[in-house]
Amino acid sequence: MHLLFGSLLAFTVAAAIGLGATWLTLTRGAAFGALQLGAWTAWPKTGSINIDPYARAEIARTGTLPVALGDGIAFIARADDRGRTFDGRCDVELNGITPPARFWTLTLYAPDGKLVANAINRYGFTSHELVRLQDGTFTISISPRARPGNWLPSGGVSAYELVLRFYDTPLGVATRAGREAPMPVIVTRGCP
Repeated sequence: MHLLFGSLLAFTVAAAIGLGATWLTLTRGAAFGALQLGAWTAWPKTGSINIDPYARAEIARTGTLPVALGDGIAFIARADDRGRTFDGRCDVELNGITPPARFWTLTLYAPDGKLVANAINRYGFTSHELVRLQDGTFTISISPRARPGNWLPSGGVSAYELVLRFYDTPLGVATRAGREAPMPVIVTRGCP
């Protein structure tokens, strides 16, 4: 009886630890092979045949469709370059240039993966509609209040994330350092 109770207790503890670790991994986005460029993170193998089992399980859980490796790559930023998480009540700026790509999109999402609701129904920019300076650089303001130039309304939400997708680009698995791929710098400018 004592052996049966001990075995049952060990099995319960092992199952709780295993299931808890799996749940934590899937909800925190712990896929392998991350490519980090400044505040931006991508998982190039997620859209390939070499996808790891954790990324596959997260895709099955969330229902998101990754960009295929041959088509492009998607970068996610949840904080600025100093590590401050995005707050929709604050003013955030993206400055700089992007790596070479035929086309790219920048979209503002809530942490649950839905578009951030706003009064003007503007959820992002494409590389074709962005206003650039003469040297090819650009600035995008993300703020709850209207700004001149390239402005994305944050809707005043408590948290959001930015997704920058590049299509038909050499950027991907072979990229190893920030100097190989110039990504926009993200700076929080003001917060009430």
